[in-house]
Amino acid sequence: MTSRKSVLVLGGSSDIGRAAARAFAKRGYDVGLAGRDVAALQLDAADLRARYDVEVGLHQFDVLDTAAFDRFVAGLPALPDVVISIVGLLGTQENAENDLAHATTIMRSNYEGPSLILGLFAEKFLARGSGTIVGVSSVAGDRGRASNYVYGSAKAGFSAFLSGLRARASRGGVHVVTVKPGFVRTKMTEGMKLIGPLTVEAPVVGDAILAAVEKKTDVVYVSGKWRLVMLIIKALPEAVFKKLKF
Repeated sequence: MTSRKSVLVLGGSSDIGRAAARAFAKRGYDVGLAGRDVAALQLDAADLRARYDVEVGLHQFDVLDTAAFDRFVAGLPALPDVVISIVGLLGTQENAENDLAHATTIMRSNYEGPSLILGLFAEKFLARGSGTIVGVSSVAGDRGRASNYVYGSAKAGFSAFLSGLRARASRGGVHVVTVKPGFVRTKMTEGMKLIGPLTVEAPVVGDAILAAVEKKTDVVYVSGKWRLVMLIIKALPEAVFKKLKF
């Protein structure tokens, strides 16, 4: 049995998930990687073990299979010290406008599933009296935009859930972090027109998550520039905002 702290990364095969796992493993945390395709996590697990000499466990997890969440948590070898939800789906706004199934998947992947699984972990952590929960949300949830309001609305709901959970859980020794990365160069954003000064690499997000956990930060804009940008966007009058093409 190890006495090291442990982190569970939900969405461990994503670029940000891999970066977060590396950041925590480098700090000496044992790591649990969870995703739909466990086989795809094997190489990452081997790399973490060899590079950082930590224990790495693999777990099958589907954020849309909410009926299996209780079994998933009960089946873990131990309750982690930190759980990070990085699962999500950008989807396509145009498709979501005409395809209810696609819109539903976007909403469930970014709000329903992540909120329910983190809420379940919160109850376990509160019963124990300790733990940290990290939810990776998005600046897209700060104000609905015409170009991605289905995705943005789900992230807005997720951010609100984390905010309320944080207020409640803080009374029981549990810390809840909301992370808003902004533009990140990943497989999910491949092909998108990203704004250079507002774009970061996945390892920067991983390091920001670790720092937020260690410093007990509540809300993190990975690039400080995004905090200013969103303050301006949120302050725009609706009559002006709805005329903008973005």
